[in-house]
Amino acid sequence: MREVADALAIVLKHAKPLKPEVTTLTADVLGQVLAADVVADADSPPFSKSLRDGFAVRAADCASPNAELRVIEEVPAGKMPTKSVGAGEASRIFTGAPIPDGADAIVMQEDTQTLEGGRVRITDPDVKPRQYVYARGTEMRAGEPVMTAGTVINPAALGVLANVGQTVATVFPRPRVGIIATGDELVEAGAELSAGQIRNSNGPMLTAQTVRGGGFPQYLGIAKDDRAVTKALIAKGLAESHVLLIAGGVSVGDFDLVPNVLKELGVSFHVQQVRMKPGKPLLFGTTETGVLVFGLPGNPVSSFVGFELFVRPALRILGGHEAPGPRKIRLPVTEGLAESNDRPTYKPAQLVPGETGWSVRPLPNSGAPDLAGLQPADALLVLPAGEARVDRGTLMEVVLL
Repeated sequence: MREVADALAIVLKHAKPLKPEVTTLTADVLGQVLAADVVADADSPPFSKSLRDGFAVRAADCASPNAELRVIEEVPAGKMPTKSVGAGEASRIFTGAPIPDGADAIVMQEDTQTLEGGRVRITDPDVKPRQYVYARGTEMRAGEPVMTAGTVINPAALGVLANVGQTVATVFPRPRVGIIATGDELVEAGAELSAGQIRNSNGPMLTAQTVRGGGFPQYLGIAKDDRAVTKALIAKGLAESHVLLIAGGVSVGDFDLVPNVLKELGVSFHVQQVRMKPGKPLLFGTTETGVLVFGLPGNPVSSFVGFELFVRPALRILGGHEAPGPRKIRLPVTEGLAESNDRPTYKPAQLVPGETGWSVRPLPNSGAPDLAGLQPADALLVLPAGEARVDRGTLMEVVLL
């Protein structure tokens, strides 16, 4: 039986980044990772521009209180100035407009008074050179990298990429994840329940976790407790996926067909049990072609926890992320705990904001089948094996979801 850290190290050893590909830059690439540097094709901004509505002036002309200047033209955004600002002159200018030659400062319109005869009075008592001027190339210079390989694409990154004229980029693809649920007792959500049946919650849950983890899910259906059916579904998943998730059927019961079927299909096992609660019967293996195979417990909370601790980090590596996770911090608990566990235990928990910072609240949960009790969780509270007596305010390890 492997410790959690040892099992994760084995998983990450076998997870390799996927081959980068060129893709069109749309909102669909949010969360993906750049695989190549991107350089600016031009200075940004491509000209010095005004950060305020007001007047472009020479700061030296405004040294005297209430200086009066002659307005020579109006420069809106999107138009280039046609006149240089000389001594005693100003140009009416608007936010984002190019600053005319000769001007070295912007005076906000709130600090001016419009006079007759095309003149303006400057009431700002301390006009400084470069005030409210966004100089050419402040954001980026032509030919310089604006994003490096390893950058995770977020909404701001998409804006920057558009700003440098990029419509495509080289990124690590989302790993394809095949998902299979197992068991004669399972039916899909829309089916009527017969005696002894339960609805398949693992399929939709793992699909959603895969999306949140950066993968591209392909739900393959329910494998009934029949060797031929199970083998056909697993073979399909191995042929079409970078990662295959199988929920249930991975323990040592008479109807746990998955391990033997995987061996028949050429999967080598590296982990078969993990010292954790919930989720002890967790299987990890690989094929010669590099497919990562996870056999997750059938109980939904166990399956959920196993995904977060092992599958999501693997997906992140395949997707080009440098930090696989899981993300852990230490937070004070909001209430005392007294538990006895034979294995390190991962309890559903909620993060709680407060005046002095964040804390973590354990959630009531009746065990590995209690998916409803897991639903409000945004963290897992880690309790050590043995007698755990924790006072309120004690710092505890927390896995962020």
